[in-house]
Amino acid sequence: MTTTIPPIPPDVTAALAAQGIELEAGDADRLRAYLQALVEANERFNLTAVTEPSQMWVRHVQDSLTLVPFIASAEAKSAIDVGSGGGLPGLPLAIVMPDVRFTLLEATGKKAAFLGETAAALGCGNVAILHERAEVAGQDHHAHRARYDVAVSRAVGRLNVLAELTVPFVREGGTVLCIKGDKAAEEVAEAKQALYHLHAQVVDQVRTPTGTVVVIEKMRATPRTYPRLPGEPKRKPIA
Repeated sequence: MTTTIPPIPPDVTAALAAQGIELEAGDADRLRAYLQALVEANERFNLTAVTEPSQMWVRHVQDSLTLVPFIASAEAKSAIDVGSGGGLPGLPLAIVMPDVRFTLLEATGKKAAFLGETAAALGCGNVAILHERAEVAGQDHHAHRARYDVAVSRAVGRLNVLAELTVPFVREGGTVLCIKGDKAAEEVAEAKQALYHLHAQVVDQVRTPTGTVVVIEKMRATPRTYPRLPGEPKRKPIA
């Protein structure tokens, strides 16, 4: 029996408001429709391990929307969600930030198809789907390399690997926002050399009610050698 997603819990609305995030009319209904699509598609193929409705609101929607103030303060007009998976954090962000153009990058065909169908069903005209590996798209100088104001990522991998997959997408002076857990500080320390080679640096680590947002600034153009060939960043992280 398919799980039915209830309306947004008052404590989630309150937690968002405490961060300065006020939902516009219709946002909560579209977020609910997104979670419903996610839980139904999850019965056919794996998109999320979190399927309890109240936890989905907190761990999927609330957690994703912790990035809103950072994207707003960067005055971003374009963002790429690297390794979007089931659409997190990109689709919730696109719903509540309609003036920002979001590209959802996903290498797995079934997941990319789900993202396209769901974005269309939700009326997210500010969303484009990119079915490609980050290592390939990050070397696409014509369309994606150094073309975005912000790159976002959640639950994709350790920061020393993730940095190589995200930093090449943002322009010089652009921002990478990674949602991390309790080991954020450990990952930041581990990624120091990788970030140095990528010409980027961590400028902030902000605790939120659901995790830690690691804020990375791109200082200069990424060396042409990065990202390396598909699979290489994970097999041999930059040391």
